[in-house]
Amino acid sequence: MSESTTGRPAAAGHAEPELPHIDVAERGAPRDGRPQILDRRLFMQLLVFRCAGAGDPAELTRAAGRALEEQGVGAVVYEDLNDPRGIGVLTWAEDPAFFVQTVRPALNRGELRALELQPDFTMLGRSYSTGYEQDLEYWMLRRPAETALNPAWSWAVWYPLRRSGAFSKLDGREQGSILREHGLIGRAYGAQDLAHDIRLACHGLDARDNEFVIGLVGKELHPLSHIVQSMRKTRQTAEFVSQMGPFFVGRVASRHPGR
Repeated sequence: MSESTTGRPAAAGHAEPELPHIDVAERGAPRDGRPQILDRRLFMQLLVFRCAGAGDPAELTRAAGRALEEQGVGAVVYEDLNDPRGIGVLTWAEDPAFFVQTVRPALNRGELRALELQPDFTMLGRSYSTGYEQDLEYWMLRRPAETALNPAWSWAVWYPLRRSGAFSKLDGREQGSILREHGLIGRAYGAQDLAHDIRLACHGLDARDNEFVIGLVGKELHPLSHIVQSMRKTRQTAEFVSQMGPFFVGRVASRHPGR
């Protein structure tokens, strides 16, 4: 008599079902006739703080940038548009342990202890593929950071979202049609240099069970608001997005490419 995975003997005459093969790799469009497969991805985290007490927000914003720079952390520090004492810190790494081992101590030293985390605005996500990327490695590992660091794009809007379960029940063809409508709008804004996006998956990484983190960056703030408004008319947002936000709106105070 065989043993089941629970440690109990399997019933006589009943074979254990074969376990499915789990594949966590990312896939892009075929390149030179060969599939693109990559088991690497970039994690990005946004932390939002409020300068407590008599701390000088301008000085603490500069101090946060210096602390991250000294540790070689790739980062963007934002001034919070909606809180005169608030700042946002965006960091990234392939290894999520980096946020605990390097970013965490960098932001917990000296005068930065005056920063009070605003946990409702914490966002953590990972880059992911759709299967259509022409250069998978660039899309997964370099494009998100390059977009955040672009010196021409000083405004950013970050927010999480969750789709309803009904979307997952649609067949692949209908899902594809819905996503293409959404994507076409995003590409149109990007082609005119109005808004550029960073799309991250956050399944199981978010305290509120969100599925995605979206970063919109650009030269001006108005187009970033405008694209959110335009997306509301798409079928995906109108019918299948059950939760969006909270929204963090910031202007870049400093950029740090890291090492």
